[in-house]
Amino acid sequence: MGTPLRIRFDTAMQRLAADPYGQESTAIQGDRDRREATVAGVAVRYYVSATVLTVSVVRVVFV
Repeated sequence: MGTPLRIRFDTAMQRLAADPYGQESTAIQGDRDRREATVAGVAVRYYVSATVLTVSVVRVVFV
């Protein structure tokens, strides 16, 4: 990931981390905590764990 994209991605991920159910994300297979979103043009799949305030990114796909 090039530096300009990485900077945009990191900034967008900070917004997603602050509001993991928002930011135009969608639930995967009806599971509210298993989500996907496009962040700075990058497809991201992640899990939300509200009990420990953690967002774990499990897949990042960029071109």
